[in-house]
Amino acid sequence: MSETGAMKIVRLAAKGDGASADGRHAPGALPGDIIAADGTITRGPRHVTPPCQHFERCGGCQLQHADEETLSDFVRSRVANAAEGQGLEPRELLPVHLSPPQSRRRATLHALRKHRRALLGFREAGSHRIVDLKECPVLVPDLAAMIAPLRAFIAEHGSKAPVDIALAWTDQGADCSLTNITLEGLEATEAALDFARDQGLARLSIDQGYGAETVWEPQPISVTLSGLPVPMPAGAFLQATRDAESRMLADASDWLEGSGVVADLFSGLGTFAFGLAQGRKVLAVEADQAAHLACKAAAARAQSEVHAMHRDLFRNPLDAKEISKFSAVLLDPPRAGAREQIGQIAQSTIERVVYVSCNPSSWARDAARLVEAGFTLEKLRPVGQFRWSTHVELVSLFTRG
Repeated sequence: MSETGAMKIVRLAAKGDGASADGRHAPGALPGDIIAADGTITRGPRHVTPPCQHFERCGGCQLQHADEETLSDFVRSRVANAAEGQGLEPRELLPVHLSPPQSRRRATLHALRKHRRALLGFREAGSHRIVDLKECPVLVPDLAAMIAPLRAFIAEHGSKAPVDIALAWTDQGADCSLTNITLEGLEATEAALDFARDQGLARLSIDQGYGAETVWEPQPISVTLSGLPVPMPAGAFLQATRDAESRMLADASDWLEGSGVVADLFSGLGTFAFGLAQGRKVLAVEADQAAHLACKAAAARAQSEVHAMHRDLFRNPLDAKEISKFSAVLLDPPRAGAREQIGQIAQSTIERVVYVSCNPSSWARDAARLVEAGFTLEKLRPVGQFRWSTHVELVSLFTRG
């Protein structure tokens, strides 16, 4: 704070607000901005023109007004600060990977029918109000092109209840799942099939209150992982962008060089397992049965060295004795982290762990437990695959011995 009452912004806080050296926040401000006593912002050099007309209303993005340097700095500081908060310092903090525009291949949109019209888009920040999207520079263009046709379909066949729309881009095209929509009568059902055919959907699933039901899938859909087509169950998890997936897999492969037998924990469809299996054996452990079976089927068809195991690692983690049989472990848990599994890894004799995380806070908690057990945080790469948002991910390497 200067003598005139002005405040200089020196960093971005976790939710994207500008922050001063003494910890005060200013929404919409960026490092280098000066905030006058009356709240007026004198912009510094870090601002750019937001690429989307919905920015500041749409809750999907918080940082479209920031330049590339600021975006990278934000992702780096979120990860580095989480580590520092647990007393961790990596031997090597690697460059940030930032996904480009129009790269997001999955998203959940929301729609609401009003007077035979429909609003469709992301919600406003901190609100249930839906921003009616006319464009979205985050999504891959083929998914963004679905916005207008979906809006028209919901306007015609939606009810007064809000509809959730899960979109994903697969090898065969768009996978679309509608939740909380009721198709009453043959005419509405035929309209849904016409919509799927006219839009060239790979699959259309509809949940009318009794669980998702596939109503259109001309051929079984898949997603290619490390060159291998893997069956794609409805609602299955995908990394948000292909480029971030490739970057994290490349890091993991480099760091696990020389590890003959690897356990891939929370493996999903095999995002990392199939890449790591080129030259080594991999046990892919996953709790979700549909994802497990998809991974198992793809591995069998390709005669891969991936061996799939169905196991809930929260309720029944691999114990220290089981972990010690492997050369290394890779884990990619949900946002809550992997407290119980990390405890078993810490008690094992294993000497190399790659930890991929979508939550720096839970990762830092788990990382501190590994360091306490004698591991060293060797490498840490911040990953910003949710471009222009405050959601940050990372990939890390721990060694011991």
